[in-house]
Amino acid sequence: MGIRYDGLFIMLKENGITKTGLQKRLGLSSATMAKLSKNENVAMKVIEDICRELKCQPGDIMSMTSDSPPNKLLSVLKEEKEMKLKGGIYHQTQIKLAYNSNRIEGSMLSEDQTRYIYETNTIEVKADKPTKVDDIIETVNHFQCFDYMIDCAESELTESIMKEFHRILKSGTSDSRKDWFRVGDYKARPNVVGDMRTTAPAKVQGEIRKLLEEYNEKKSINIDDIIEFHYRFETIHPFQDGNGRVGRMILFKECLRHHIIPFIIDEEHKLYYYRGLKEYPNERGYLTDTCLSAQDRYRELMKYFFEEE
Repeated sequence: MGIRYDGLFIMLKENGITKTGLQKRLGLSSATMAKLSKNENVAMKVIEDICRELKCQPGDIMSMTSDSPPNKLLSVLKEEKEMKLKGGIYHQTQIKLAYNSNRIEGSMLSEDQTRYIYETNTIEVKADKPTKVDDIIETVNHFQCFDYMIDCAESELTESIMKEFHRILKSGTSDSRKDWFRVGDYKARPNVVGDMRTTAPAKVQGEIRKLLEEYNEKKSINIDDIIEFHYRFETIHPFQDGNGRVGRMILFKECLRHHIIPFIIDEEHKLYYYRGLKEYPNERGYLTDTCLSAQDRYRELMKYFFEEE
């Protein structure tokens, strides 16, 4: 669903408070005020702070709409996928998501090479820059995983969907030929993220089921809930490898499912993304701001393709 803040500006007018006055009282950034003015998503903490200041409930200052671009996006992605349309938003999203998500995890393929694989099913390799076979396989797998994600986007998130994401992404890679590496299943050996220990293999299934139960029981899901889910998923790190790519595919799926403008964490901002995950327990703003910034970039892509609608 889309968001409108008409109620907020009505309340401000009734109370004789200007936008600038509200900004100064709460220490809000100009970017946040611009998002409110343009009816764009802001962090739930901002809504909570405004409600405390105005002594009201969230429903008094914000409302949901059903005719927003996020509501159209999934149907367009499905349509263009079936048409095998070149040059549309489905085409661009496939390339940008595959390139950036794989690049964050160490792939050496360029965006042009990723585009070439998608468009021609071939790759240009420079003699002085060897290309890993796994990078190519995982790129092709990512395209297939995105298609599966679109097909199940409106379904409730389950263990089987997450495992299928992993199976598709890691099939045919060198990891898949290791006896102990479980493609499409939870990890058999402990792993770490940077210097952070993750959930022990024996406890993974229980923690994932608890996470899914708590998440799916929510009456409504906003972008903050999806970001929190992502953090907790990455902390559990349920698979031996590929957790980041699975996690980011889940992010996109859940945004589509709940009619929220999705986003792609790009390779250029990966250090902010990593910092956000690391600092999340103490300061949620780092990860939230990184995701909202990425959402703004995808919103611009949507405006280009939907501007005449």
